[in-house]
Amino acid sequence: MDGAAPICPLCKRPIPPDVPQSRHHLVPRLRGGKGGETVLLHHVCHKEIHATLSETELARDYATPEALRGHPRLAKFIAWVAKRPPEFNPKTAGPRRRR
Repeated sequence: MDGAAPICPLCKRPIPPDVPQSRHHLVPRLRGGKGGETVLLHHVCHKEIHATLSETELARDYATPEALRGHPRLAKFIAWVAKRPPEFNPKTAGPRRRR
């Protein structure tokens, strides 16, 4: 149906046009993904991906939305954010990944 909001491939919630959103390179640009496939995400979902995984991990093991949803921390985040409205946008990010 035309005019419908796109669906975030991470959390599966609609992305309203007035909500912060960003493009995620499935393979990071610095790991060979320049010009590669991108997906449109809620900005909060995009921030959580990069707070959780390094670019090397993204390129090696998490280069699809399905793989990202299978990561334990991201799965926990998805379960949490799924209870929020599509326009939910927290002012602070969660803790960064441990190295």
